[in-house]
Amino acid sequence: MDTVTASRPHRVVVLALDGLLPFELGIPHRIFGRPRDAAGRPLYEVVTCSVRPPGPVETDADFAVHVPHGPETLATADTVVVPASYELGPVFEEGVLTGELAAALAHIRPGTRLASICTGVYVLAAGGYLDGRPATTHWADAGRFQRMFPRIRVDADVLFIDDGDVLTSAGVAAGIDLCLHMVRRDHGTAVANDVARRTVVPPHRDGGQAQFIERPVPDPQQATTTTARAWALGRLHEPIQLRDMAAQESMSVRTFTRRFREEVGVSPGQWITQQRVERARHLLESTGLSVDQVARDSGFGTAQSMRQHLQAALGVTPTAYRRTFRATVRT
Repeated sequence: MDTVTASRPHRVVVLALDGLLPFELGIPHRIFGRPRDAAGRPLYEVVTCSVRPPGPVETDADFAVHVPHGPETLATADTVVVPASYELGPVFEEGVLTGELAAALAHIRPGTRLASICTGVYVLAAGGYLDGRPATTHWADAGRFQRMFPRIRVDADVLFIDDGDVLTSAGVAAGIDLCLHMVRRDHGTAVANDVARRTVVPPHRDGGQAQFIERPVPDPQQATTTTARAWALGRLHEPIQLRDMAAQESMSVRTFTRRFREEVGVSPGQWITQQRVERARHLLESTGLSVDQVARDSGFGTAQSMRQHLQAALGVTPTAYRRTFRATVRT
């Protein structure tokens, strides 16, 4: 968890570049501006800066925004977020930083968490922050991005990638998923879910970008996998067989599996594991159930199985996760 002291909220600095998308610029302010501790104090402080002294920054719309801080503000950041821009110039065309942008990024302190939304990833890549790391961007641009930066392991199927101190997201609204994920990572599921409810967005979207790639429009009379997913969510504590899920939609296993992946972006088995991890996280944070009972109630069966899955998904053990996030919720 990223530490946030009682005296000073975690500072998120959003880097506004010419040609920015106003929607994406607003995402960090909306998501990080919501969380509060038990005393009602903000858990984050969100400020916006430019690569130039305070002044107007052009957007891709018919208006500019006044940015009140210059590049030196990046030196005060605990997290830097780079939204997309349509005017990255040589950053986008050649994969190299402009002198102005390089000078701005030089203010960032070592250890600062970095995040990008959509094509903001080009800035991180050109700055060398992603060399040898996994990353994502909008699915329509992923091929070009991979060719330009062959040292980066590009995954075009996911909504976002968390590689510890560097996080990247797919296009536009995936920035919401990424910012909610960072809130969840910092302060737990309960805080992130509250932010999601207040923002009227799902706290966690199933699958990845695969579900948004254009495909031939299916027959409107064709069944979906919605009923099967609802059925499975009500039985996460029980063994769930693929054939039983398929039966909920009166499909063969083969047809159901194909349709499920088209709609959700992952296989049924991967989706069930994701849901069980989320159930385990919720129970670890919000109840005093033993680790063994949480494992049974979330469908992992044994504490060892749950430990393996949480370690793979979150990088921590159930005990460590509970110790961190139950303590956070009580503060």
